Amino acid sequence: MEATVYILRCADGSYYTGLTKQPVEARVWEHNNLPDDRSYTGTRRPVTLVFTETYDRLLDAIARERQIKGWSRRKKEALIRLHYEDLPDLSRRGHLNPD
Repeated sequence: MEATVYILRCADGSYYTGLTKQPVEARVWEHNNLPDDRSYTGTRRPVTLVFTETYDRLLDAIARERQIKGWSRRKKEALIRLHYEDLPDLSRRGHLNPD
């Protein structure tokens, strides 16, 4: 079962990391249009899709989503820019001034 991990940039500049089994464009539409003002993205619209990774196994996607959610803002931004080589140096353990 294919699943996509995605990162959205919210109108307030924050990031939201999620997971979907539906087409990611449909999920982004829901974040921007469904009437749920209590959700994280519902109060920070509009949101913009800035990153995706697709996995064949749902369990792999769940693990990746959890991993990214634990990252600092700077590390997420390196991932969004596809600067994979910067990720080890931006770990919370190895970085003196995490965001």
